[in-house]
Amino acid sequence: MEIFSSTSQRRLPVQGSSPYINAEESADLHFPTLISFLTSYFVQLETWYGNLGTISRLLLISSLIYSFTVSSSWRSGQLSRGTMLRYTMLLLATLLTLFTITPGQQIPTTTSTALREEYTVPPDADVGQDIIPNIFDSKAINPQSICPGYKASNVKNTTNGFLADLDLAGKACNVYGTDIEALSLLVEFQAVDRLHIEILPRYVGSENYTWFILPDELIPKPQVEGNPDSYIENSDLLFTWVNEPTFSFQVTRKSNGDVLFNTTGSELVYENQFIEFGSSLPENYNLYGLGEVIHGFRLGNNLTRTFFAADVGDIIDANIYGNHPIYLDTRYFEVDKDTQELKYASDATDRSAQYKSYTHGVFQRNAHTQEVLLRESNITWRALGGNIDLYFYEGPTQDSVTKSYQHSAIGLPAMQQYWTFGYHQCRWGYNNWSEVESVVDNFAKFEIPLETIWSDIDYMNAYRDFENDENRFGYAEGAKFLRRIHEQNMHYVPIIDSAIYAPDPTNISDAYPPFDRGIEQDAFLLNPNGSIYVGAVWPGYTVFPDWIGALFNDTGANRWWAREIQGYHYKIDFDGIWIDMSEVSSFCVGSCGSNVLDRNPAHPPFELPGEPGNEVLKYPEGFELTNATEAASASAALSSRTATATHASTTVSYFRSTPTPGVRNINWPPYAINNYNGDLAVHAVSPNATHHGGILEYDVHNLFGHQILNATYHALLGIFPTKRPFIIGRSQFAGSGKWAGHWGGDNYSLWAYMFFSIPQALSFSLFGIPMFGVDTCGFADNSDMELCSRWMQLSAFFPFYRNHNTLGAASQEPYIWSAVADASKAAMKIRYALLPYIYTTFYLSHSTGSTTMRALAWEFPNEPWLANADRQFLLGDSIMVTPCLVQGATTVDGVFPGVGSGTIWYDWYNKTAITGVSPGQNVTIDAPLGHIPVYVRGGKVIPTQQPGLTTTAVRESPWGLIVALDSTGQSAGGLYLDDGESLTPNATSWIEFVVQNSTLRASPSGNYPDPNPLSNVTVLGTQGPISKVQLNGQEVHSSAWNLETSGKVLTISGLDSFTAKGAWSEEWTLSWS
Repeated sequence: MEIFSSTSQRRLPVQGSSPYINAEESADLHFPTLISFLTSYFVQLETWYGNLGTISRLLLISSLIYSFTVSSSWRSGQLSRGTMLRYTMLLLATLLTLFTITPGQQIPTTTSTALREEYTVPPDADVGQDIIPNIFDSKAINPQSICPGYKASNVKNTTNGFLADLDLAGKACNVYGTDIEALSLLVEFQAVDRLHIEILPRYVGSENYTWFILPDELIPKPQVEGNPDSYIENSDLLFTWVNEPTFSFQVTRKSNGDVLFNTTGSELVYENQFIEFGSSLPENYNLYGLGEVIHGFRLGNNLTRTFFAADVGDIIDANIYGNHPIYLDTRYFEVDKDTQELKYASDATDRSAQYKSYTHGVFQRNAHTQEVLLRESNITWRALGGNIDLYFYEGPTQDSVTKSYQHSAIGLPAMQQYWTFGYHQCRWGYNNWSEVESVVDNFAKFEIPLETIWSDIDYMNAYRDFENDENRFGYAEGAKFLRRIHEQNMHYVPIIDSAIYAPDPTNISDAYPPFDRGIEQDAFLLNPNGSIYVGAVWPGYTVFPDWIGALFNDTGANRWWAREIQGYHYKIDFDGIWIDMSEVSSFCVGSCGSNVLDRNPAHPPFELPGEPGNEVLKYPEGFELTNATEAASASAALSSRTATATHASTTVSYFRSTPTPGVRNINWPPYAINNYNGDLAVHAVSPNATHHGGILEYDVHNLFGHQILNATYHALLGIFPTKRPFIIGRSQFAGSGKWAGHWGGDNYSLWAYMFFSIPQALSFSLFGIPMFGVDTCGFADNSDMELCSRWMQLSAFFPFYRNHNTLGAASQEPYIWSAVADASKAAMKIRYALLPYIYTTFYLSHSTGSTTMRALAWEFPNEPWLANADRQFLLGDSIMVTPCLVQGATTVDGVFPGVGSGTIWYDWYNKTAITGVSPGQNVTIDAPLGHIPVYVRGGKVIPTQQPGLTTTAVRESPWGLIVALDSTGQSAGGLYLDDGESLTPNATSWIEFVVQNSTLRASPSGNYPDPNPLSNVTVLGTQGPISKVQLNGQEVHSSAWNLETSGKVLTISGLDSFTAKGAWSEEWTLSWS
């Protein structure tokens, strides 16, 4: 295979025999002749003329006639040299005017280096076989009905577990693959709180290693910790097994006898393309996790979760971008008041009863395509490869499970720079630097905080990574703009897609150096025959970086990627990167571009939003109630479009593949998962695509998004060696949080999706990706004033806060509607005041594995009525948010957890305690448009600073403290300080706050020099009367403090002079009596 990198000598290898590749071989591609060059030149000239406006065309024709007349007069001697010079200058001025008034808006948004009629990838290019998922297929065979299971033998005990052989207990069923007759079983207690169970083929060689083994280099394997001799004895987990009628096992919690996992009654099925095992579950169980999915937080008992990364948008219950094969199981037990005995409570609704919960976690370390079937009384795991690699975390709380999972398996989440917690604005449709600058200016005009402006694919040269469209997003103009926003302490983040344009090899003007450099480095994914795999994404036919080959065969994808990102940064001074399309997505089945690169650049095989026939016409639920005329017009247009659409036949003949003994069917596995796109090759790189070294995409598909985040993280370290990389990615896997944050993908401007953003965020807290947010106000379709008002306020309490919407939709920047601007500013004022608290909370997530956004049930684990609560949440342990999520509503129902055990909640706005509430009571709370109910938990001290338009302004402002006393008059909290950006800070500080006996003590430790003084302290729940306030024994003048007796709120200001050297330069006490 010979591939040249020179732009004057570039050839792609011919295609191979893959069933997804066109049958005919491609001919050698030759370079343009003079004729083809001239033809290209005249095509470009014709296109340029077509872009001229009417006035410009008249000037051009007049100039040509004028030029001909002047030339004739000169040749006939009728003009003197001076006159000729004046006429020439006039002609030049006319031509200059011609180019000046050429209307800029006539330049296509998607520029094309070939300047010809754009070729469109055929719609049927992204159509595969009609596949019916097994779970819906009446003809599908139930493996449990015919497979024999296994028998255990040759048991060998170890200090922390045992080893055994598992052999097929009967005739092979070969139902969805070839049965593996000989397996190995490993049972080991890796820590006192963690049990590992692994089942894999006894004989694995280099030829089938990645069929069954997930390499540590991709996803690190949890290891035995410390001295394991006492783990079995001291663990609360007990492993037991039986061999009759076949091998099965149980995992039990010793302390209460609860069986956590029980395979009794089901057979283990282990084939080369199919694995099945399962467990019974208690009645009305509470499972959480198993992401990524758009679903309620509690998963329920009628859900099939598919683990296959897919570019499908935010479809409810479908497999979407990422995969996290872990669940948490919370079980509630009623406590007998006399004997203290525990009884499992399947319907724990008695508010007067006492309950105790236990939570455990189960992680299945398998990156192959999987399904998890949640049914009324059981859970079933199915996988199309890999092995059974289970990790049981004993808990008994969510906090202990999540921390142990991160420490042992996936790593702690990356610490983010301080500025990333500010507000971010983006949209697909900012057409040039001027529009982007106008957006920035409008935020300043309306005094709405803006930290970061983003660019979607609009900025690219024909949708190509690492190249700007010079007409609309020129480098010089961009440098000027970026210099300006950086001087104003704002930031810029561009999108980078996962596919790389493969240029037309017959057209020198279509040269694309990043592609050539990637070819030099063997950076791209291959076909089975060794030729380059060519799919299709936004720019047309594309190739895909081979992260797996780089890791195992030292090919150059990571080096190439880092150099391209670093090279792009020389031209565009960005501050972070947004990774998209990383499932990895392809708009055609197979290597569809192998023989047709001369048709590049190519339009995607579908209409873009806003293009004729695909206008954005949908609005949120209830829009017709507030905007009747506009809603009716949009509805009529949508109905007309629907009526004229062609519909395919409803008769479907499904494709079913059958297993071939000893051979894997890579493209169409015999077991058909419930993949939203059906055929695994649809809208994705095909399963038979091959990585350098021979690993098939089939075995590592779910890890592309994980590895591109890894590569991007290290690329950014090459640019900013001392700074924390900021990356927001779409596809992810278990452990991606140690490199990047995640946004919720392509959601919709619907009230339902505003609600779904909460369970999404809570789930990603469990997955170790706390830097999470969604496209506020919705990405797809049109938002409206009411929805955007509510959503801008809700997202203000998510760690990642960004507004983003699609091409062709109505603008939804918060200043578009005055009501949204007011609502946004009200919520942002709270967010920006809380930035020190948010940053501290996130630091604890990064350093300990605690969660940033929290479900009520996690903080109040013994209240079973909170098990399904996902319309409220906690930000850290101190702030509760109860958003209004219903169109047209002016109130919201919410619970106040913990009140039965003495927890006090204070209203953020009026600082008074909530009273008269019983445990589990749904309280109706006023929530007029523009108001989001927020509460402070008693017993907490919250650090604040003064709100500003940027995070820099906040960091430079004086400090404040909110002291929310509990029922005993006590409170505690903490504050983390560093420079807000360093990967390894040179200086940090931790300030501990403790309140007892009407005295607040601040105890700093560390060496970070923060010069800002303490300005004010607000104490909630103060018991009067108060006659004196002192700081370090010095009395604070009575004019500087006030006790609002009815609300029991003590406000102390004017503390700046007492702390002029910095609020945390030394220990101090503040007392009131």
